[in-house]
Amino acid sequence: MVVLAIVAIGAGLISLAIRDPSETRLEHEAARLSALLETARTEARAGGFDVSWVPGGEGGTAFRFVGLPAALALPTNWLSDGVNAEVVGGRSVMLGPDAILPPQRIVLRLDERRLEIGTDGIAGFAVVVPTEEQASAP
Repeated sequence: MVVLAIVAIGAGLISLAIRDPSETRLEHEAARLSALLETARTEARAGGFDVSWVPGGEGGTAFRFVGLPAALALPTNWLSDGVNAEVVGGRSVMLGPDAILPPQRIVLRLDERRLEIGTDGIAGFAVVVPTEEQASAP
């Protein structure tokens, strides 16, 4: 009986630990993009540069930072194949040099998974938890 209980608990923990790999990859991409956006935002403010982030850049890049000097170049690719991004309500995300920005959101997609990152303009970029209304929308 004790052995069966231990096996049942172990099986339950394993099933909780196993996650969808595309969901995990998308979460990693969202965290990485948030960090890159905050880095560019900090550099824009410190240097007084007009900087923006644009998805689907030229030359095979997945995205690009426009306005950063070459010495401050940041990565322009996703770590996982198949990830794409779309700016909600625009074509680019403003990152500086102003300290307060307009609220902005980016939708990341991988396979049928979808995740949003955004900022209210004051706080840093982070994963946005959808409201019940947004979560039920197709």
